[in-house]
Amino acid sequence: MQASVGDKLLMHGRTVGQHDRTAEVLQVLGENGTPPYRVKFDDDGHEALMSPGPDTVVRHHPGAEAR
Repeated sequence: MQASVGDKLLMHGRTVGQHDRTAEVLQVLGENGTPPYRVKFDDDGHEALMSPGPDTVVRHHPGAEAR
C-alpha cells in the first residue's frame, strides 16, 4: 500500500452494521509512501497513527501524480 499526504483512506466496516470510515493522510512515516500514516478521521476529527489492514483502500488525492 502506498499513499501520499492528502490521500484518503477508506476503511470498510468489518462486521455487519459497522459503517465505513474515511481518514485523510496527514503524514507518511514509512519509506516511499508506505505505512505507518498519521491520519485525521473525517467523522470525528481525531488523529491517529495507523498501519492500514487489508480492509482499507487508498483514494488518491487529485493531482497526486504530479508530486
